[in-house]
Amino acid sequence: MPHTLSPLLPDDHPAAATLLHTSLVTWYEAHLRQGARFGDSPEPFRLIPDAYAALDPNQAIAARDTTTGTLLGVCFVHPRETHHALGIVATAPEAAGRGIARAMVTEAIRRATATGLPLRLVSSLLNLDSYSLYTRLGFVPGPVFQDLLFNVPTTGLPVLAPAGTDRIRLARPDEAPALADYEHSLQGIRREQDYRFFLENRVGQWRVHVSENEAGQINGFLVTSLNPAMPMLGPGVVATQPTAAALIWTALNALPGQSYVLLAPATASTLIHTLYTWGGRNIELHIAQSHGPTPTPKGLTFPTFLPESA
Repeated sequence: MPHTLSPLLPDDHPAAATLLHTSLVTWYEAHLRQGARFGDSPEPFRLIPDAYAALDPNQAIAARDTTTGTLLGVCFVHPRETHHALGIVATAPEAAGRGIARAMVTEAIRRATATGLPLRLVSSLLNLDSYSLYTRLGFVPGPVFQDLLFNVPTTGLPVLAPAGTDRIRLARPDEAPALADYEHSLQGIRREQDYRFFLENRVGQWRVHVSENEAGQINGFLVTSLNPAMPMLGPGVVATQPTAAALIWTALNALPGQSYVLLAPATASTLIHTLYTWGGRNIELHIAQSHGPTPTPKGLTFPTFLPESA
């Protein structure tokens, strides 16, 4: 199936949403019998191309059938101050195994390499095909994350608020630089435009909680996606596991009657056991990978898939 690579255009967004939905449903149903978790309609998945287009116009890669122009694959690329991030990579099921994903990822690597910056991503450890693709292309595996699903009762979490929730507030509209600086101080990456995007709510709906220490300084934050296609907590960065627990409890307790997923670092054993007592259930594993040098991180990070963070 010959194909060409080109930018994803605004007129492509409905087809991209359908491709994303079909690809996810097909793979998760065939391998995990979990296709139903993505719903019956591709419409909520319009958020993904719409959001990436707002963040980084003309950066998304489209693979098209050379003869018909039909969309065969999409790959979302997000240049940041310190690195490039690789977002969702999806291929139409009928075009699987034709080298389309490899071609799109190779182009993303070329772009990052041309700027002298590493390319980072988070991928499923249950999808060995994608894991193999990335490692064959030179990505180096890093931290592992547990995908924890929470079904929040309509009355809120049935556990007492942990210590530190009294020092959590909603982020102010002008705090994007401060959030980016805080992440950079711990994780060595910086992406101010992402946090400005969340706080402005230009495309989709988002909520950002901030934790402060006793001196009034930021010691953690956590974003909540309020979008049907992406019911996730994250991205988030904290200095300690107790602060993480306070932020996660606050975010979940504000979502009564809803089901949400959090990617928690597997090495944060105390936090993981706390989240189990709150009803968190493992549904998948993800792993951070990098093509190029990676800073030595401090604290804890909670990745998400829109925009991709690792």
